[in-house]
Amino acid sequence: MPLDVAAPLLGRPVTISGLGTYLPETVVTNDDLSRVLDTSDDWIRQRTGIRQRRIAPPGMSSSDLGIPAAIAALADAGLRPEQVDLVITATISPDQIMPATASRIAYEAGCVNAGAFDVLTGCTGFVYGLAAAAGAVAAGLYDNVLVVGAEVISRIIDQSDRSTAILFGDGAGAALVSPLESSSRKSESEGGPRGILGFDVGNDGAGGCCLSVPAGGSRMPASHETVDKHLHFMRMNGAEVYRFATRVVAVSAGRVLERCRMKVGDIDLFVPHQANIRIIDSAAAKLGLSPEKVYTNLQRYGNTSCASIPLCLSEARAEGRLKSGDLALLMGFGAGLTWGACLIEWSDG
Repeated sequence: MPLDVAAPLLGRPVTISGLGTYLPETVVTNDDLSRVLDTSDDWIRQRTGIRQRRIAPPGMSSSDLGIPAAIAALADAGLRPEQVDLVITATISPDQIMPATASRIAYEAGCVNAGAFDVLTGCTGFVYGLAAAAGAVAAGLYDNVLVVGAEVISRIIDQSDRSTAILFGDGAGAALVSPLESSSRKSESEGGPRGILGFDVGNDGAGGCCLSVPAGGSRMPASHETVDKHLHFMRMNGAEVYRFATRVVAVSAGRVLERCRMKVGDIDLFVPHQANIRIIDSAAAKLGLSPEKVYTNLQRYGNTSCASIPLCLSEARAEGRLKSGDLALLMGFGAGLTWGACLIEWSDG
């Protein structure tokens, strides 16, 4: 474990001012997978909680999903694209090694005045991107930062590998981070707006081999051998990732709550990365959160990696489970091995 890196957000109040999502139309059910893999709907549901997932058609890249999600987030916030100062894209399935996927998303979304870069920290990427965006806006460096989680993970999955092929789906979600101009109902009673309260981010590089795409970078460049051995596809030690995730979620959540002077009982909604229902249930139990305070959608979309948290936020808000004044705990974990927690008092403007 690293040193305590949790910290409350300092500077002007910052919030998520807009949300947008995009999902491919093609639905692949567990029964569909059982026709090509040694598995079944019952086996997948019991071990993962997943019933179906969305898969992008041939020729569609992560930026193709991220662009409409970004445009939707801007429309939700009532912001013109040229007002965006920076676009951060979190992904484990970038369009290519360079240029950054964020560059194409910024260009196609009309963010002509924005800088752009990618975050490659596994499924924790959205929380890392959100931390970078919130810190920059709170400090006054930027006014509007667009954070996009965009994934076409089906391109980096070996579809003959049951351990990964059943888990992942494609999708995109975006969040616009801006100064908090008006307070929520709960904040008004406590002396002013609060918005994003703080973060805890960390990394345990000793576990890097547990979840990776071995080939395609400078360590193992592409060759006939790497292609023949399927080394450009994701490799995962599921048992080790499970142990890591169930341990780190409670620790990280406790750290950010303590630094922000909040308690588990103050949480209205827990929004974890949608990796596996067993991980989510275990983490919620360790935190002492009742099921009605936990948001999940992996039964419909599978593990969408960096897109999972913004997809959840958008749906939770639409369903009335995330309202102004609610305290939400966002929690990501993934390759690296990385983790990231964010505490936010939600504001609908």
